[in-house]
Amino acid sequence: MKYIGAHVSAAGGVENAPVNAHKIGARAFGLFVKNQRQWVAKSLEEKSIRAFRDNCEKFGYKPFQILPHDSYLINLGHPEKTALEKSRNAFFDEMQRCEQLGLDRLNFHPGSYLNQVDEETCLRTIAESVNLALDRSRGITAVIENTAGQGTNLGHTFEQIKFIIDHIEDKDRVGVCIDTAHAYSAGYNIRTAAGFEKVFSEFDALIGFKYLRGMHINDSKKDMGSRVDRHDQIGEGTLGSEVFILLMNDSRFDNIPIILETPDETRWKDEIAFLYGAITVKR
Repeated sequence: MKYIGAHVSAAGGVENAPVNAHKIGARAFGLFVKNQRQWVAKSLEEKSIRAFRDNCEKFGYKPFQILPHDSYLINLGHPEKTALEKSRNAFFDEMQRCEQLGLDRLNFHPGSYLNQVDEETCLRTIAESVNLALDRSRGITAVIENTAGQGTNLGHTFEQIKFIIDHIEDKDRVGVCIDTAHAYSAGYNIRTAAGFEKVFSEFDALIGFKYLRGMHINDSKKDMGSRVDRHDQIGEGTLGSEVFILLMNDSRFDNIPIILETPDETRWKDEIAFLYGAITVKR
């Protein structure tokens, strides 16, 4: 079964996220568990934790349908010791918040080498950062999101993601989130049926669908291989509609949160309806 939703607002408290998801007909949702523009936020209040759990139960959202995203400030591969510790502490704090909310995964962008170290050193630092967070937490899977490769961001190739996974000790608590716009901008031609099959066959061979824990589905404002991260509405960018129709009818993408991050949130309800309407394969 497909579980489609969007990265919804948690303004006013995390308990509002499942309410906002329900309003747009979502069967999954993403959220920030703290203000993503701040390094430090006040602890979650017990009443918010309880209300979040109650609202998830009320609207039928189980942990596997929810994909929280960490702060964009965090760089788990930072080459400078003080800044790295700051990122590691912030990442662990978000894992703790996920635990408190009864969630089972946390999506993150791998990290950037900032032209100060080589790529492999940065990838090893990212894996070490994840290992430290997993050692200090319980029940949360660290979900690596592929990137567009903008600037010095790593995680834009399947080989880089595999390297990180290979260096994480607890393989049962690591996963992957594929962002369609990021993949296309990074040079993966998923625009056509043949390209889609080739790319995801490569993903399966290198990493394996057993690690797929979520999707971010976005069209792209930029061309394939641009290495620029700019999302567009479904079917209105350089990717077009076919890739999303293919995805909706492919059972390899069942039973994970499939999350819209398209720029116009007023259109999410219609985009979710379009995606569900694109399902023609009955199972």
